[in-house]
Amino acid sequence: MATSIRKAVQKRKLDISVDARSDSELDNYIDNIDCLMIGPHLKYLEAEIAEKAATKNVKVAIMDPKYYSILDGELALDHILQLLK
Repeated sequence: MATSIRKAVQKRKLDISVDARSDSELDNYIDNIDCLMIGPHLKYLEAEIAEKAATKNVKVAIMDPKYYSILDGELALDHILQLLK
């Protein structure tokens, strides 16, 4: 998914960095992000992650299975941009 989003970012010539990380690494990178997208299969972690992110002013969202399942980076990027407005 991250690769697809990076391609969409490049296509639109945006200055956005996209990385894929595991949930176990959250404490190591939360201070360096603006938005955190969670795969739909990890929805059970949303409340825990949102609690940590709230203290850092990080936007958190579950990726929509409609674009996640087909790795549609364009739709995922649209979702990210909506969150960052």
